[in-house]
Formats: sequence, C-alpha cells, structure tokens
Amino acid sequence: MSRHRAGPRRLYAVVLVAMALFVAGIGVWAGGFGGKGDEDLPKNAASGTLPTGPCAPDDKLAPECGAWWGAYIPYDEKGSLTEPVYAFEKKIGRKLDLVYTYHDMSGNDLDGKLLTDEEQELGRDRMLMLAWESTVWTEPHHENYTETQLGWKNIASGQYDEEIIDPQIRRIKAYGKRVFFSFDQEVDARIKEGAGTPAEYVAAYRHLYERFEKLGADNVVWVWTVSGYLGSADEMKQLYPGDDYVDWIGMDQYNYFGCHNTDNWKDFEESQRPTYDWLLENISAEKPLMMAEFATAPDLADPDRQYQWYKEIPSVIGSMPKVKAMVHWNRATSDEKRCDLTVNEGPALKGYREAGESRYFRQTVPTR
Repeated sequence: MSRHRAGPRRLYAVVLVAMALFVAGIGVWAGGFGGKGDEDLPKNAASGTLPTGPCAPDDKLAPECGAWWGAYIPYDEKGSLTEPVYAFEKKIGRKLDLVYTYHDMSGNDLDGKLLTDEEQELGRDRMLMLAWESTVWTEPHHENYTETQLGWKNIASGQYDEEIIDPQIRRIKAYGKRVFFSFDQEVDARIKEGAGTPAEYVAAYRHLYERFEKLGADNVVWVWTVSGYLGSADEMKQLYPGDDYVDWIGMDQYNYFGCHNTDNWKDFEESQRPTYDWLLENISAEKPLMMAEFATAPDLADPDRQYQWYKEIPSVIGSMPKVKAMVHWNRATSDEKRCDLTVNEGPALKGYREAGESRYFRQTVPTR
C-alpha cells in the first residue's frame, strides 16, 4: 500500500534484506515466498449489461461525465476489509464507486494474493483498483512500511513469472470484471529505495504488461501512478512506459500543512493544480487522470479549514476535466493528530461527505 513517497513515505525505514535469503527459503512473516498456484481462482464477476447513454464510461472505465468517487480504507484490527469499508460508506452517506487496495509480491494469502475473498465481495457492486508492489512486506498489511525490494531488473528478466506473477495474472483473468491496476505506484520515489533505474522500471512494467497479454487477461485497465512531486520531474519523464502501455495516469498529491516538515496551507486547487498541469504538458494530454491518493492534514488552530478544503472540491474539479476518478487516502500517516489524513469525523467528514453528494460524482458504475 502507498507510503506517500513524496512525503511521509520518506520517514519510514526500508528493510534491505538480501534476496538470497528468500531464494534459499528463509521466509517472511507469513510463512514463505511463493503462492498456491491456480488454487481457488475467483469466480467470474462480470455481470449485467454495460451502462449506456451520454455519460456511459468507455472501455477503459473513463466516465464521459464527472468522475468516480473512491477511497483507500485500511484493514481494521480484526483483519477485515469489508467491515471498515461498509462503516465508512455509512459515515459518508453513499457507496464508493471505487475501492483501492495494495498488495506485495510475497505470494502469501494475506497480502500477496490479488482479489482476496473480501475484495471480490466489495467488487460485486463497486470497481476495484489493485496496486501491486515489486516488494515483499515485512509485516502484515505493510504495517510499518518495511519491505524487501525484488528489483525491477529481476521482474523484467522473468525471474518471478512462474512462481509469483503468472498465478496472480490468472486470478485476475478468472475474475473477468474489469479492474484498475497499478504496478509500483509512486514509482518516482522508489529509485532511491533500491528498486532500480528508470530504464529497468520501464522494462519491468512492459514485461508485466506483456505477461498479462500472453495469458489473456484483457480485463485490466493500466494506471501508471506517480507521486506527482515536481522535484522528481526528470525522473517521472524517464519512468513513463509509453502511451501504448498506459490507460490512465495517476497522481498522489496532498496538503500536508503542519506535517512532514511543511508549514504552508494549500487549498484543494493549490495542492493539485501544479501536478495536474505538469502531467498534461509533459506526459500526456489525452489520457484520463486519476487522483489516486489525495487528502489534507488538519489545521489544529482552525478546524474549519479542513471542512472547506473538501467542500470546495466540486466547484474546482470541473476545471480539471481530465480528472476522471478521485480516491481519498483514509489512513493516518502517524500518531500525531496534525498528520491525520482521515475523514472519519469532525469537519473533515462533514466536508468530504458534502463533496461526495455532488452530482459530478454520481455516475453509473459498470458491473462488468
């Protein structure tokens, strides 16, 4: 799952364990490296007819009118994903269009298995976005953001195809229903973490894309996701896999006011517009764009600021017409109240709830 590579992500330690340990079978917390092959494949979830009319989404799930309203909701203390999603939806007074989840490449059933039973349940009447990291997480659900890099050059070489990658592709293929898919989200921040070079990432991305094609998993909508931190502009240009390999462009931008060594308040537009404009000018002006993670920290001295930040979204987003999906990051990045990015209560909840009531975010979700 995301660790905010442009901000809080930098604050967490990355555990660099030699890959030889995994190859030798010295396992991770969940009992080893590798999956269960093709056992227990998901059932085909595609159902019903496609939405029609002037606002119907296209074959890459981009709605003609407005934008999807989604969120990342962390697992609860009991290890459930569905219960916190349902509870969140009750708070905000509507069903999410899109639920975003994160996975590693451990192959274990907890985090390395794409389309878990709970994801499949949520996907019955919502869209799913799966982020797949080329790492093995040290703790369940990436608890303290520690991991081992598998390395882009090793992904590109096919080293993990048979044991890790192909079984998960077959799971997605069996699911049938279209899913959004992101490989190594916030990729511009992974270089310094030891994942490899931009050229190696492009090779790994294209290799993964081609494995999906070879195995016939054509129900994937590819989202290339960067932090959007403009200090990484040169790297982002080098990391782009090419128009033929990308369906959507994703960006993860926040208002970190008072948190992570920042002290200036940015309203919604100020926090999103610079990266939005840069991506259109430097990467693609044609691809639909997803705010794949967005949120604001609170101003503890003026709680109404957080309410206004969310409330103004509907009045601003129409001036960014390429944005076709918005996914809120609903997880605190630390125990400090000033870094709480959730909208679980108070002014944040009120503002987010009001924004989600806008007709701009009321499109018919496809069931296939």
